[in-house]
Amino acid sequence: MTKTLHLIPVGLGEAPTSSWLPADAQALASRLTCYIAENAKTARAFLKLIGTQSPLQEITIHTLGAKTSAGEINQWLNDAGPNSEIGLVSEAGCPAVADPGAKVVMAAHKMDIRVIPWVGPSSILLGLMASGLDGQRFAFHGYAPVNPAERGKQLKAWEAQSAKLQQTQLFIETPYRNAAIFESLLNALRPDTRLCIARSVTTREEWIKTKTIAQWKAGPAPELDKKPTLFLFLAS
Repeated sequence: MTKTLHLIPVGLGEAPTSSWLPADAQALASRLTCYIAENAKTARAFLKLIGTQSPLQEITIHTLGAKTSAGEINQWLNDAGPNSEIGLVSEAGCPAVADPGAKVVMAAHKMDIRVIPWVGPSSILLGLMASGLDGQRFAFHGYAPVNPAERGKQLKAWEAQSAKLQQTQLFIETPYRNAAIFESLLNALRPDTRLCIARSVTTREEWIKTKTIAQWKAGPAPELDKKPTLFLFLAS
């Protein structure tokens, strides 16, 4: 055996684990006794959901934050022992994708630790798959600016990039600002730009719809309040 870092996806919302995490990944995650997590509370909830071979209180969970130093990450990886297995989990979805876990993965590569990614849900890829927009050229931007004026300018800039490169633009938002983001998209983008809204992916409330901006304006606004949502658009 060699030291291994396992990248284990967690759920995007309330749904049976069998619908989003393969049995082999569940079995692996249940036997690990050391984790690095973006959020220790949600990591414990994940472990309770899948069940653990060791008592939960005996499982080490290191919390990875924005201010976690490279030295601290290296220490976690070193302390695990020469032939150990470590799990890396995000707060939701795939670790290291739009997630601070990338710092841990890079540290593992520098320390010659084996890295194994496990199959599981990514709202970015699932939303792109279901959007009908260009899946060969796309860019994920994280969050749009909070200030409405700056947000409008940024959306127009992303739309110009989309038109120039025929590139799908993707971003997410804090759920309580979804309505404001939707309104900004309608105001900033051209009528023929296609916008996809992917809400609560993989859960019972999943709803994914692609329309032009003109079509979105002609109908009622979607119900997005406090629901995790991915926004994707492609300019003509």
